[in-house]
Amino acid sequence: MKLIIDAQLPTKLCEILSHLEFDSIHVDSLPKGDETPDSEIIAYADDHDSMIVTKDFDFYHSFMALKRPRRLFLITTGNLKNRQLFDLIRNNASIIMQALKRSNYVELTNEGIVEHE
Repeated sequence: MKLIIDAQLPTKLCEILSHLEFDSIHVDSLPKGDETPDSEIIAYADDHDSMIVTKDFDFYHSFMALKRPRRLFLITTGNLKNRQLFDLIRNNASIIMQALKRSNYVELTNEGIVEHE
């Protein structure tokens, strides 16, 4: 599973996901870094068969209206400390992995994982 982590999420998340056997990169590693426009992040993700991991609802609106990006992992936990976010992902890693394989739109909430059609 290939993931691209959006700018408002910590780069450390890539390391956490790597330990959980996810193939991920952070937007910071793109040529324009965290200045990369959403449209370019979407194009990159779709061109590389990657799912965007984000808290940014602009991606949600684009997904719902245009089906772009093709795959979205939206984090709707509100403001959490990084450690809390990392623990939430670690504690739900196997569920997340299965959800990402089955669904093009997955949401991580404080209560767990929601797969959307």
